[in-house]
Amino acid sequence: MRRLFIAIKIQPDAQFLKEFRSLKTSLQFESIKWVEEHNIHITLKFLGETGETKIPMITQIMEEIVNETPRFSFLLKDLGIFGSVYDPKVIWIGIEPATLLVSSMKLIRERLTSIGFTPDRQNLVPHLTLGRIKSLRDKKKFQQIIEQYRSIASQEIQADNYILYESRLKKEGPEYLALQYFQLEK
Repeated sequence: MRRLFIAIKIQPDAQFLKEFRSLKTSLQFESIKWVEEHNIHITLKFLGETGETKIPMITQIMEEIVNETPRFSFLLKDLGIFGSVYDPKVIWIGIEPATLLVSSMKLIRERLTSIGFTPDRQNLVPHLTLGRIKSLRDKKKFQQIIEQYRSIASQEIQADNYILYESRLKKEGPEYLALQYFQLEK
């Protein structure tokens, strides 16, 4: 069994990385597991523990999907949190425009149900996870810092391909191995 997910690899611009690093520094006294810069990605579908025999079927479905999907571009824009103000869980940044991304995510969900992957129960909110909150010492200060960085944004990012990744969990953090690239139509 392999722990798999489908994603778009993101290479953020220098200004975005500068602001991301500044956000991390501002929240350095809180217990937050930040995404490593070399692991920044947008998850299209988390597959979880997957048997080897399903990988060729996933590959075939993804090849069909990318043949129907044009390349598109977007911005990372507007910082947010999942969870409540009182119990935040995830720091994320939105995707704009999200129309093509959402369509593609829905198509991936639909087509993969045919080979046994259950649809996600959460609402579809296109985002890029920046950090997972373990605990907060000062929730009021946390909210103030999040508000201060709310308008963080990237330059335009081009989505050229989708990637099937294997996630190997290690003590020092996850290691993502690209198993297959799926080139989007031009």
